[in-house]
Amino acid sequence: MLRKKRGSVGTNGSDGRTARAERTRRSVIQAHIRLIESGELKPTGAQIADAAGVSLRALWANFNDLETLFAATGAEVLSRQDEQFVPVSPELPLPDRIERFCAQRARLLELVAQQARAASLRESVSPQLRTNRQLHIKRVTDEIEILFVHELIGLTRTRRTQVVQALGIASTWASWSVLRDEYALPVDEAVAVMRQSVSALLASAVHVALG
Repeated sequence: MLRKKRGSVGTNGSDGRTARAERTRRSVIQAHIRLIESGELKPTGAQIADAAGVSLRALWANFNDLETLFAATGAEVLSRQDEQFVPVSPELPLPDRIERFCAQRARLLELVAQQARAASLRESVSPQLRTNRQLHIKRVTDEIEILFVHELIGLTRTRRTQVVQALGIASTWASWSVLRDEYALPVDEAVAVMRQSVSALLASAVHVALG
């Protein structure tokens, strides 16, 4: 009967360590998100490790630094948004598309509101958090390009870019945070403002295209 040499690593041992490392990573990411959602917008490594039920050493053994953790957490937040996203058909009448787009944007923005508030506190010193924000913005502008293709198609490239960017500003966190945090509007009133902005921008785009 063959025996493994003492100190050798078998496949099962390697797989076990990989699985444990993955569980630790998942626990840390989820703990990071939970802390932020509970109102701890700048959790320390020690707080995250404690909430995840792992040692601080284990946390930093799996994440090289905060930037690495921000990247993993950002990917998880995007994934959660994707799970909640319901495509809106570009063939629906324009008023229906605007209504559904704004309602969904509000729902998804509320889902990540605390994460966005937390990121804003550290973005000035975190390239990764700025990258995360750009990924969110790109998701929305890509959706706008598809959903409002009929209204955008007759525009020049420059005008089309401007309209898409303006629609992106109206429907991403920068504007939503002003409506919710600065004006202290309830969600339904904030959605109404977004809807008015989106409607006006698209009406102007159609007018230019037809003119």
